[in-house]
Amino acid sequence: MDTSRKRSLPILVFLLLLITTQGICRAEGTSTPVSQSLGQVIYVPIYSHIYIGNKESPFNLAATISIRNTDPKRSITLVRVEYYGSSGKLLKKYLEAPISLGPMAATRYVVKEADTTGGSGASFLATWQSDKPVNPPLLESVMIGTQLQQGLSFTSRGQVLSEISP
Repeated sequence: MDTSRKRSLPILVFLLLLITTQGICRAEGTSTPVSQSLGQVIYVPIYSHIYIGNKESPFNLAATISIRNTDPKRSITLVRVEYYGSSGKLLKKYLEAPISLGPMAATRYVVKEADTTGGSGASFLATWQSDKPVNPPLLESVMIGTQLQQGLSFTSRGQVLSEISP
C-alpha cells in the first residue's frame, strides 16, 4: 500500500462513521410514536439539602416539583401529590381533592429551603389520570440554594413506577 492510500484510509473510515452516526441520530429524533397513557404513578426525587466539604456540612435547598401536561388537546387530573422523607415516611399530602390540568398547563409544589424534614433522600409520589389516552405529563424537580456568595441549582426527572389501567 502506498503512502497516500495509507493516509486516506483513516479519513475514509472517519467519514463513513460520521455519515452512519448522523443517520442514526437523525432517525432517533423523528417520527417516533409517543406512547399514550390513561394514568401513571410517578416517583420524583428531590433534595431538601445536600452535603458539602470534608465535614459533610448540610447545604439547604429549596425544591420545586413541576408537573407539566404535555398533551396539546386533552386535560389530565392529578389525584395524588405526596412528599416523603429519606426514611420513606409520608410528610405531606399536597392535594385535598383532585385537580385538573388543562392542555399544556402546568402546576408546581414547593418545599421551602428552611424545611429540612425530607433530608437528602426526599421524594414525591404523584398520580395522574385521564378518561382518554393522552401524552404522559413531564414531572421534574428543581433544587436551588444559596449560602454566603455561592449558589447551587440542579434538576431531576420523574420516573414512572406504574401505569394505571382502566
